Amino acid sequence: MIRVEDAEFYKENGYLLVKGVFNSEEVAQMRKAVDAIIQRAAMVNRDENAAWQGEFLPPEQLKKLVLKGFHDVHYHDAAFMRAAIHPNMVSVLEKLIGPNVQLHHSKMLVKPPENGAAFPMHQDQPYFPHEKHTMLAASIHLDNADEENGCLRVVPGSHKQGPMQHVGRHYLDHKAYPISDGTLCEAEAGDVLFFNYLTIHGSSANRSERTRRNVLFQYRDPEDFPTQNVHFDWGMGLMISGENPNFDKVKPNYQIVE
Repeated sequence: MIRVEDAEFYKENGYLLVKGVFNSEEVAQMRKAVDAIIQRAAMVNRDENAAWQGEFLPPEQLKKLVLKGFHDVHYHDAAFMRAAIHPNMVSVLEKLIGPNVQLHHSKMLVKPPENGAAFPMHQDQPYFPHEKHTMLAASIHLDNADEENGCLRVVPGSHKQGPMQHVGRHYLDHKAYPISDGTLCEAEAGDVLFFNYLTIHGSSANRSERTRRNVLFQYRDPEDFPTQNVHFDWGMGLMISGENPNFDKVKPNYQIVE
């Protein structure tokens, strides 16, 4: 699915856009699943607005922004389980992470037309820090994404700086790291943007008349252990490729409380 030089590009820049990972039929199935999840959430009054708050935008702009975001989408629809273990995904992950690949969690992000929320520049690492920093995100595009509808932006090579200080663990100083300074990662439906969890990234608000739907999977090497017991999701640890060399560390240490 990718060449040796593509893997080298990822290693050097901390991100890689891979074209055509999913075909049009697979994209249509995931779009349908995303829309159905939002409908089911609304039926049980769980259709919250997940837009980020903060001082990175004026208050009058922030209050207008909307983001539909839900975790663990592979528990809501089988289309996402198929996506998580898709042969094309596995082919790329084996070259970026190694022969052994583990799922950490999944989520969906939907920016509605005209007021889809912005994401200030940040690293994902503060949310689920790990020892070896193999963790990466695979952002599946279910719609064409460009500057107008708030496509992702990255800072190439920023993963080499290591973990950085964030404002309340959420985002970087927006004056030092404005969204506009990030490199645009425009993509078509079916493309996947892979980026390391240390790579600085963010996105502008959706000002277009088009929806921007993404489904995101976080993957890691199974021998890359968390340094904090945070961001627990049911099902984390699912092996996507290869084997888990550690028999006694095949699942998180958790306790079911009645």
